[in-house]
Amino acid sequence: MRELAFAKGHGAMNDFVILTDPEGELALSDDDVRFLCDRRAGIGADGTLRVVLAKHVPGWEGDPELWFMDYRNSDGSVAEMCGNGLRVFLRHLVAEGLADWPVSVGTRAGLRSGVPVADGLIEVTMGEAAFRGEAVQWVGDARLPGVLVDVGNLHLVSFLPPGVALDSLDLSSEPGWDSADSFPTGVNHEFVELLNPGRLRMRVYERGSAETMCCGTGVVASAAAAAEEYWPGVTEVLVETQGGCLRVRLGDQAFLTGPALIVAKGRVLLPDAGSRQLADSGRR
Repeated sequence: MRELAFAKGHGAMNDFVILTDPEGELALSDDDVRFLCDRRAGIGADGTLRVVLAKHVPGWEGDPELWFMDYRNSDGSVAEMCGNGLRVFLRHLVAEGLADWPVSVGTRAGLRSGVPVADGLIEVTMGEAAFRGEAVQWVGDARLPGVLVDVGNLHLVSFLPPGVALDSLDLSSEPGWDSADSFPTGVNHEFVELLNPGRLRMRVYERGSAETMCCGTGVVASAAAAAEEYWPGVTEVLVETQGGCLRVRLGDQAFLTGPALIVAKGRVLLPDAGSRQLADSGRR
């Protein structure tokens, strides 16, 4: 078994296991990530955030001395970007004395930065919300037209028609979508209820993590799609999620404001492959 130091944090109840690995010495397998994120056998989280110097990340062409946010979904897959994770990542860097505000870091979606604002919240840059066309997704018998929005990762945003209640949607399994071959690595699913100009509610099924209490990139994608489709001229949107309310400012790029808390620190024992196989056979 390997013993690792970790921190646990969340942004609007979208939670993460944080691992500080400056020199890129920690080789996490998909099984390791799944164990850490397991809410019964492990610590429990929607994903992992590895803190590593950018010079150790293959393919990074920016400043090699930046901190890089290496984000993995709870199923072990790599994700390009995570808005709630970004705020938690920055909070952790400053709390551990690894950076001072304002903080800029590398991500697979490019350079991102953040600053603290009122009430202990953090505002982060999210890049451009780019529209990539349309598709149809379905939950049960409901077939819902959607717009594709790229916020460093791809989102399919559907606005609920009259008669379809947001809380009634069964997101215990991944929604289906037309033209599945168009998204070979999957897509994030957002379902949106418009409340009034500048305010909406949403639920999300995240690629690689299932339904989560909140998704920062999904919040931005939903706000940008609502402004584009229904609210021309609106540049600030409040988004209600199951984990809390976040604010999006729209322009040449998007800005996301929300909470970010570090709630625990400790050490964890990663089981070896044999221990995992024994545990898996016991579940069966």
